[in-house]
Amino acid sequence: MKITTLLLFTGLALAQAPDAIGDRSRERIVKSVRKEILSLPYYGPFDWITYQVNGTTVTLNGATVRPTIKSSAENVVKKIEGVESVVNNIEVLPLGSNDDQIRLQVYNAIMSHTTMTRYAIRGANSPIHVLVKNGNVTLEGFVGLEPDKNIANLQANGVPGVFSVKNNLRVDEKVAKDKEVRDKP
Repeated sequence: MKITTLLLFTGLALAQAPDAIGDRSRERIVKSVRKEILSLPYYGPFDWITYQVNGTTVTLNGATVRPTIKSSAENVVKKIEGVESVVNNIEVLPLGSNDDQIRLQVYNAIMSHTTMTRYAIRGANSPIHVLVKNGNVTLEGFVGLEPDKNIANLQANGVPGVFSVKNNLRVDEKVAKDKEVRDKP
């Protein structure tokens, strides 16, 4: 049985074991799920959705600041041809002005660092996602270099009101190459 787990970010995917449906069907479902999630209105750097495709079942994981993103993600995935069921494990983060303020401050602290400005893409394709729950920060996404991951961690820890930082950023050389191309004149 093949399970495909994908992290939403400009074409980067983590694949696991094979599934019962054909590879072409699975690939089409995977691409469709990714496209639909990234097309959700208001999905951005303060949300993080991953998914697994296991046969005709799609499992959604992650966290969002908007309950509508959770329900919309499930609704759009249910409509994809070949998807028979959706398990929606997306957590809706608690509302609170402190957490909202911390989200913005952490994101701005990271992106305002001279080394990190190359990652400052707003919207669904932001390579760095900032999740905040009761003052505890989780960084998700991808950076091109290990020092960038460390800088993001330091910047997040320096924001007043942050109790802890869990740095789940992954280092991927493809991101570094994409950023080099984008940064060249």
